[in-house]
Amino acid sequence: MTLSDFDRSIYRHTGHVTVPGVLDAAHTQALVHDIEAWGEEFLRELPPQQRAWYLDGGVTARTVLRKLDNPHHHREAFRRLAAHPPLVALVESLIGPGVSVSFSQIFFKPPEGGGPKPAHQDNFYFGPNDIEGVVTAWIALDDATLENGCLYFGDGTNRGPVYAHEAPPDEPFNLQLPAAILALQPMSPAPVMRGGVSFHHGNTFHQSGPNHSSRWRRACALHYVNAGTFFEHPALPYDHGLLLRVS
Repeated sequence: MTLSDFDRSIYRHTGHVTVPGVLDAAHTQALVHDIEAWGEEFLRELPPQQRAWYLDGGVTARTVLRKLDNPHHHREAFRRLAAHPPLVALVESLIGPGVSVSFSQIFFKPPEGGGPKPAHQDNFYFGPNDIEGVVTAWIALDDATLENGCLYFGDGTNRGPVYAHEAPPDEPFNLQLPAAILALQPMSPAPVMRGGVSFHHGNTFHQSGPNHSSRWRRACALHYVNAGTFFEHPALPYDHGLLLRVS
C-alpha cells in the first residue's frame, strides 16, 4: 500500500491526506479492546497530581480518560500497529525510508461531552531539526464524524512557519495557537471512518471539536520521523529512549 502521486500532491498542498481502510474491522476491534483494558487499569492507578493531564475536561459527567501516552512502548498490540507494513509503506511515501515512532497517543473523546482539543502544530510541540521529517498518522478506532469530534485542518499551513504557542495558566501542557493567528485561518473538517488513517504534516494547524454524540471517538496518533530527524528543541519533555525503529 502506497500513496499515489495525486495523494502526495494533496498532502504537499494542503498538509494532510486521508487513506481509508488501512486496518480491517477485526484489527481495529482488537485495538479497541486493548485500550479499554489498559485505560481501566491506568485510571485505577492514576495519582491525583496527574489527573489534570490525563482526564477529560469536557462536560461529561463521568470520570474518564482524555488520553494515554506512548502506547507503542507500553502495549504490544500498538508496537505491532506501529510496524504494520501497509501503514509503514504509507508513512515512507511521505517522509522517506528508515522511519521510527518517536511519540504516540491514544485519544478517547467519550460520548456526550468529550472535550475539544485546541488548534496547534505538532512541530511546535516536537521542535524537530527538520520540519519535513515528521508526519502524524492519526488512526480512527471509531468513525470520526462532525458530530463526535473529527479533526479540522488549516489547509496549506504546512507551507507556513511554526508559530509560538501559548497555554491557559491552569493548563501549561495544553499548548495552542494564539487566537489572533487562528482567526486568520479557516479550518476544514476531515471525517475519517473506522480503520482509516489521516496523515498530517507537523506544521499543519489541526484541532478537534467536542463529542456531541452518543458514540465514542477513539483514535491513535503515531508520530513518525525519518532517519535524519529528531526532536531537537521540544516544547515539552519527551523520552528519546522510547524511539521505536520500524523500517
